[in-house]
Amino acid sequence: MLWMVVILINNNKNKVYQKHLTLLNREDIEKFLKAGFRFYQIADQIQKDPTTISKEVKKYRIEHHPSNFNNNSNFCKHKRNCKLKNICNSNCHFKCSNCGKCNSICSQYEFDMCPKLLKPPYVCNSCSNYTQCRKIKYLYIASTAQEKYQNTLVNSRCGINLTPEQLEEIDKLISPLIKQGQSIKLIYKNHKDEIPCKISSLYNYIDAGLLSAKNIDLPRRVRYKIRNKDKNKSTTKKDYSYRIGRTYDDFQNMLKENPNAHVVEMDTVIGTNEKGKTLLTLLFREFNFMIARLLSDKSSKSVKHALDNLERIIGTELFKRIFKYILTDNGGEFQKPEELETSIDGTKRTSIYYCQPNRSDQKAKAEKNHEYIRYVIPKGTSMDKYIQDDIDLMMSHINSTAREVLNYAIPYDMAILYIGMDKMKKLNIYKIQPDDIILKPYLINNKK
Repeated sequence: MLWMVVILINNNKNKVYQKHLTLLNREDIEKFLKAGFRFYQIADQIQKDPTTISKEVKKYRIEHHPSNFNNNSNFCKHKRNCKLKNICNSNCHFKCSNCGKCNSICSQYEFDMCPKLLKPPYVCNSCSNYTQCRKIKYLYIASTAQEKYQNTLVNSRCGINLTPEQLEEIDKLISPLIKQGQSIKLIYKNHKDEIPCKISSLYNYIDAGLLSAKNIDLPRRVRYKIRNKDKNKSTTKKDYSYRIGRTYDDFQNMLKENPNAHVVEMDTVIGTNEKGKTLLTLLFREFNFMIARLLSDKSSKSVKHALDNLERIIGTELFKRIFKYILTDNGGEFQKPEELETSIDGTKRTSIYYCQPNRSDQKAKAEKNHEYIRYVIPKGTSMDKYIQDDIDLMMSHINSTAREVLNYAIPYDMAILYIGMDKMKKLNIYKIQPDDIILKPYLINNKK
């Protein structure tokens, strides 16, 4: 008995279960059916279960009607002995057995099914009497079966797998949050237990117009205009002497010597022009926490003033610890590193390094985080109407937004351990609850 079990295991170990049949599989099935193979033999050839073959053949077999030659359109099993006439009240003088109409109206009609079709293989592919038989036949054709399978697959994935009530509840939950500027990923993370579908389905429902929120409300789906190249750009060779000892290569060498160094990426975000108010941004790489200070203009003097003011707020000791290494670009406002590195007490407070020219990707986290600022202050918006309190409010909402890159941790929660609660309060940045987060212009415009 044991050897029989071993043989069965060996025969079945290579079979592939729970996989959809392919067109090649179906072509093999058609070929083997024509050759007269049984289901278990076909299953062994294509490494599937015999029941899979049986279900496939019965599900996708097609009817094939013989020609109407010699009035062969009546498929009643009693037609040879039937003597009924004029069942359809057409006053004809022919037997109803010679007419196909009685198949649909005669109460004694019984379909003349070939008995061979009631048992495996359920089709006529290998029948030796195929050409002479005048009954309805059933055939398995691979190309037709594949087409029906694909249509079934597509149709099964169409439509909405929710009740109208469930869809309405989803709309009430996520549409207001989307219109507050929150991303679908963040909403799904915070309310996963309340949403009875996958995140991809939410995007599909919005695409189909089934929710109050539309694609235009999703900031990531709004395309930016293609930037025009400045044809009048000066070709004069620039002076990069300020970068000596502060290049990106120097920065990389510093990281090798100090692998645990905390790096801050520094940049600016302008309004309508560089002469108006501008934002100075300082992003802590490790936890995507960003501080933004409002400058009177985009100049090195304004940057110096902002850093000095920030040092006064949090204290020189903490400033030197958390802003020990700063990476920035080659903008004109950053080209006086000695001044920016000098503390209000005359000592060195930080070390500034510069990305390679035209390589903003070397401080990609800051560039990425600016997208959140642009949700609230769209590009081309003047910042002259804002005050620092407005910017602090905006940064409170941005820093309270969980990030996928941090495994949905919140930058504020991570930064509080590094900066301290008392210093965070002095920076006027507070934690906002997930459903209260707003990343839309009205967050600070309504204060005016």
